[in-house]
Amino acid sequence: MSVSILGVRHHGPGSARAVRAELERLRPDLILIEGPPEADALVALAPELEPPVALLAHVPGQASSAAFWPFAEFSPEWQAILYGTAAGIPVRFCDLPAAHSLADPPSADPPSAETHDADPPDTVTPDAHNPDPEPGPEADPKPGPGSDPERLRVDPIGTLAAAAGYDDPERWWEDVVEHRGDTPFEVIAEAMAAVREGHEPDEREARREAYMRRTIRNAIKHGHDRIAVICGAWHVPALTAPLPPAKADDALLRGLPRVKAQLTWVPWTYGRLASWSGYGAGISSPGWYHHLFAAPDRPVERWLAGAAAVLRDEGLAVSSAHVIESVRLAHSLATLRGRPLAGLGEVTEAARAVLCEGDDLAVELIQRRMVVGDRLGHVSDGTPMVPLQRDLREQQRRLKLKPEALDRAFGLDLRKPLDLDRSHLLHRLRLLDVEWGVLGEARGKGTFRETWTLQWRPEFDLALVEAAALGITVASAAAQRARDLASAASVTLADLTGLVERCLLADLPEALPEVLAALSAKAALDTDVTHLMAALPAMVRAHRYGDVRGTSAEGLAVIVRSMLDRICVGLPVAVTGLDDEAAAALLTGVDAVHTAVALMSEEPPGSPPEVVGQEPTPPENPAGQEPTATVSRQAASPRSRWLVTLRGMSDRPDLHGLIEGRLTRILLDAGELDDADDRMSRAMSRGHAPTRAASWVEGFLGGGGLLLVHDPRLLGLVDTWLTGLDGEQFVDVLPLLRRTFGSFAAPERRAIGERVRSAERSERAGEQAVDEQRAAAAERTVLAILGRARISGGEHG
Repeated sequence: MSVSILGVRHHGPGSARAVRAELERLRPDLILIEGPPEADALVALAPELEPPVALLAHVPGQASSAAFWPFAEFSPEWQAILYGTAAGIPVRFCDLPAAHSLADPPSADPPSAETHDADPPDTVTPDAHNPDPEPGPEADPKPGPGSDPERLRVDPIGTLAAAAGYDDPERWWEDVVEHRGDTPFEVIAEAMAAVREGHEPDEREARREAYMRRTIRNAIKHGHDRIAVICGAWHVPALTAPLPPAKADDALLRGLPRVKAQLTWVPWTYGRLASWSGYGAGISSPGWYHHLFAAPDRPVERWLAGAAAVLRDEGLAVSSAHVIESVRLAHSLATLRGRPLAGLGEVTEAARAVLCEGDDLAVELIQRRMVVGDRLGHVSDGTPMVPLQRDLREQQRRLKLKPEALDRAFGLDLRKPLDLDRSHLLHRLRLLDVEWGVLGEARGKGTFRETWTLQWRPEFDLALVEAAALGITVASAAAQRARDLASAASVTLADLTGLVERCLLADLPEALPEVLAALSAKAALDTDVTHLMAALPAMVRAHRYGDVRGTSAEGLAVIVRSMLDRICVGLPVAVTGLDDEAAAALLTGVDAVHTAVALMSEEPPGSPPEVVGQEPTPPENPAGQEPTATVSRQAASPRSRWLVTLRGMSDRPDLHGLIEGRLTRILLDAGELDDADDRMSRAMSRGHAPTRAASWVEGFLGGGGLLLVHDPRLLGLVDTWLTGLDGEQFVDVLPLLRRTFGSFAAPERRAIGERVRSAERSERAGEQAVDEQRAAAAERTVLAILGRARISGGEHG
């Protein structure tokens, strides 16, 4: 009977090749791998998978209780699994079960798909698979129950690298292990034993190693004679004979908390395998390690040739001579530094100096495309999935939307049935918190275009698993989520209006009636006009998009008009007694409502067009009477109703300067005012404080500065007011003016400055009369050149 303990780095190409070769030499009758034993039944699916993939363990109904165990093609454990399945050798996992590790997370913080990432037990252990000397803050291990903060600071690879005279632990590991033809497992075991001396494992680590030893004992008990154990190098001394008594391990494992965990395979990405992503067992360059594993012969030459191809794809001129010289430089640097093979540092420096000619942007491109990589794994149809995942996979095939690890811009034309279905799917997934697509601003006019940025992340599978209880299809699950959100006790009016818009964008007619009913009830009880103003724009967009997409939203127009009427009634009261902060907040709402009203239909159903500001003369009074200053709510269009409300407020003396200025600008742009210059003159008169006048100017010019460019009188009023301020007053209003003029586009500011400079030159020069007699000769000549005059006796026509 023999038990071979192979200590590895969890994601190392040299270790992966060495493990495969050692297994072929040992020919074991059982292979034990560090990982959750609940996944034993999933091992048989491995040959059908395309790495990188990960084991996902989760507790049904608890989205925060989940963990991932990633595997890349160059992971030693993955190569052991492939060897075992191909040779017909049983492969089992031997780490602490996920049922225990998920019940007792390694940190005091609740675990999540982000922080409780792959290989969760190792997140508190300075394992040999994480030699990164400077892990990111998210990858920093956090003390768990019974852990020793002093022990957590031990970095085994860093300690061994320092003893060997290296200042870079990653480089030491590459030179000693990854770049060798074989991995010295015995030497690594001795080195780890030396590093572990005097460092007692914490309670969690002790339990993990106790369970590994129990699994080895059980394997021996069941008659296995040749057992191979693949685990992190840090654990090798704890698993090497002689093993401690079984009673001691049983005592450690007795009474552990337990939950019901489910496991499956999910796709993974190299970006999430990188240490900077927050993965505790991550590596800094998964793309580089994949290359070392896939191209054991002439890796430097093949790598730099691939880098040249990447640069050529971006239109950069890179010749074969560049590649040859960069290879020579990389090998020369390795020789000067005493390295057995050029590493990533050497090939990067060679690429920067020769291929990229010192351009850091080109180096960054190689880093993103090759050093990290954009590889996304794939799981087979036979992998255990919830119905929601299978439905999404079928829709991805039908709509030709392939999940990819890198960002990809995607433009949709909603007039095309295929693109419309794609839009519906992406919006439904967003309701399920699967942000596969991020909606951007569409180029061009119209509402029939959408621009998305698609990027698939592994944690989306966890979100789909958690949403499986809502429905068996994406559409049914999204509809149920919408109903749940609408019935929540804490939902606000703005939340409901946004939810209506999301239901229309996602084409969920089965959920819309319940959401609209909740919205109507909430709007009827909400008396805060600011809430109504915040909610109206989303409702108007929802109504408009419903028309464009052909989605029925019966009853939505009635709710929108009711909300606008209540805003028009409540706004005159809400603008009274505002300080600067409240005025700025209300102004945001006024601008949003004004933009929304412009999207609403101009005519109410069954009503003839009306004149803003007065009612038509009744037929029975032909002589006519003095028109009233109101508009019938039943007859006025939304725009008319809104403008009449603003016009009624604009003359009030108790308005904040910011509000008064903006109302004046809105009414001027709408053609409802012909005395804007007089209003500005009054607002900037010496009877008002300079700060109020500056607020008025800020509100008036908030829509852009072109008005000052094209209206010399308004520009002159502002210029006269500014030049009339004394030094102290100018300092008081300077922040407001800087904020106002700073919001203008650069061409607008330049044009305003040129107008002011031109006016100053004209003023200094004074008015000069034109000498018509001296100009007549030149005038006749110009007209003759243009062919529009005949020179005869001093006359021209």
